[in-house]
Amino acid sequence: FHDDQHGTAIVVGAALLNAVKVTGKKKEDCRVVVNGAGSAGVAITKLLLNYGFPHITMCDKTGMLCKGMEGLNWMQEKMTQVTNLSHKTGTLADAMKGADIFVGVSAPGIINQDMVRSMAKDSILFTMANPDPEILPHLAKEAGAKVVGTGRSDFPNQVNNVLVFPGIFK
Repeated sequence: FHDDQHGTAIVVGAALLNAVKVTGKKKEDCRVVVNGAGSAGVAITKLLLNYGFPHITMCDKTGMLCKGMEGLNWMQEKMTQVTNLSHKTGTLADAMKGADIFVGVSAPGIINQDMVRSMAKDSILFTMANPDPEILPHLAKEAGAKVVGTGRSDFPNQVNNVLVFPGIFK
């Protein structure tokens, strides 16, 4: 167990189960983009797949991860077997077009309002890069996001692994 991996995955899973209720979306139909293909992104993706979110595309700084892509580590290669099943390629902006959900565990400021506007109606964004999220919550809301959470306690809707402790160990 690692708190940044599994703790973050648990809190994202719980938050997404509630967010789909708020938006009226069905998890089976949601297109999910997970940006950040490191340990936290992989743990989040695995848990979301187990929770019943089947349409997930993982991205990193080079764009969408796809089976057969060069430069992937062994775990990223393994994840391409269960994500991006339509084998799309392109940038993060391309992946976000029409997506219902964005989960970011990546880098600050990499999402702009046009990218949020390109998402499905009533989109859900969990922008958890710390200390600065992928997009500031007010900018995401202005661009049309229905539910926005960050990893920071000074913004509304904190989605951070600290929320699952100490309960996770009980």
